[in-house]
Amino acid sequence: MTAAAMARDETRPPPPTAYRWVVLVVISLAMFGNYYVYDAVSPIADLLKEQLGFSDRNIGLLNAIYSVPNVIMVLVGGIVIDRIGVKKATLLFGVLCFLGGAITAATGTLAVMAAGRLVFGIGAESLIVSVTTAIAKWFKGKELSFAFGVNLTIARLGSFAALNSPTWAKPAFENWQWPLVISVAVGTFCIIGGVVYWILENRASDRYAMGQAGETEKVVVGDLFRLPGSYWYVVLLCVTFYSAVFPFQTFAVKFFIEGHGTTREFGGFLSSLITLFAMVFTPLFGLLVDRVGRRSLFMMFGSLLLVPVYLMMAYTTTSLLIPMGMMGIAFSLVPAVMWPSVAYLVDEKKLGTAYGLMTMIQNIGLAGFNFLIGWANDYSAASVTNPGGYALGMWIFSILGFLGFLFAWLLRRAETGPKAHGLETITVGSGREV
Repeated sequence: MTAAAMARDETRPPPPTAYRWVVLVVISLAMFGNYYVYDAVSPIADLLKEQLGFSDRNIGLLNAIYSVPNVIMVLVGGIVIDRIGVKKATLLFGVLCFLGGAITAATGTLAVMAAGRLVFGIGAESLIVSVTTAIAKWFKGKELSFAFGVNLTIARLGSFAALNSPTWAKPAFENWQWPLVISVAVGTFCIIGGVVYWILENRASDRYAMGQAGETEKVVVGDLFRLPGSYWYVVLLCVTFYSAVFPFQTFAVKFFIEGHGTTREFGGFLSSLITLFAMVFTPLFGLLVDRVGRRSLFMMFGSLLLVPVYLMMAYTTTSLLIPMGMMGIAFSLVPAVMWPSVAYLVDEKKLGTAYGLMTMIQNIGLAGFNFLIGWANDYSAASVTNPGGYALGMWIFSILGFLGFLFAWLLRRAETGPKAHGLETITVGSGREV
């Protein structure tokens, strides 16, 4: 911002509270569409197999290929946002999300559908970065944490709606394509949110003093060698934990139908419980940890919860509500502690690098394990006539949960030693807040 612009801003009032919250809702609707399109594949996994002859490797590809471009996009997305501005970037990435969903729904050819998911992936994660940047611009120095929480809740409602679409859009599930057409319709929110946000920002820039967004996520190679060991334990926990959850959701509805004989509606509801728990409990766990500390201990507990849930579903007749509830608690607890913990471990000037690298490695894991679980299901001939074929994949997920527990334990050992960063001791009101 130039000196003249700064002087001009000092004579203007800040945006009214109501205006800022309207902006938040509008850009969060773009995120709602984004999350819905991503989760639209899981409820039709069995239809893709029955009606199009897809293998589980094919189905895994459709979600794995989403993560592939994000290994690169997380490095360049912030640069694009900086060069063209938040409002243009939000609309650009929203259009890519919509186009990706439309291409995916256009035909039953695997190559075309995979290309659609690739285009969607290019836009989706960058849209998240753009929306995050916009929220920082409008709420920095105000209700920033609460605004992020509201944004995440609205976004996750998209996932919840998609996973429960077999219930509220049951007639559409007679054909694999119709649910994807619905996702294209919902994906228009990505564009609508971008257009309306553009209008709102243009109007505000002429009337109000606008905040400046924080730095976007970029990886500076030289900084990678100066990040502390505790940070790397968090990164390893991140990739193992998310690889145990999201690739499971790719095949969850199909697994519930073929492995446990549920209806598609109930299978979708079971899968959505993870999202529902996160919407409710993530902010509550965040408040708890801020007050008691012991962050790595909470991450150990959350990771440990994942270890038995997959084996319970593979080998017992326990109600599926129990392991899915346990998974929901884990998915609420670990992310609520893990992402903020990075701020305690890494210098503020390197946070962009730290989060960018963490996201990049996370996407590598998600791509790899979506492929691996699809291969495992095909290798074991998992199907309605051979539900035991899902056991290999369940063991892989369970091992990932154990590895997450191991990395959290290593983190706790480091953070209770002489080189601790305060991860276990800093609490709100202790006088040692970061």
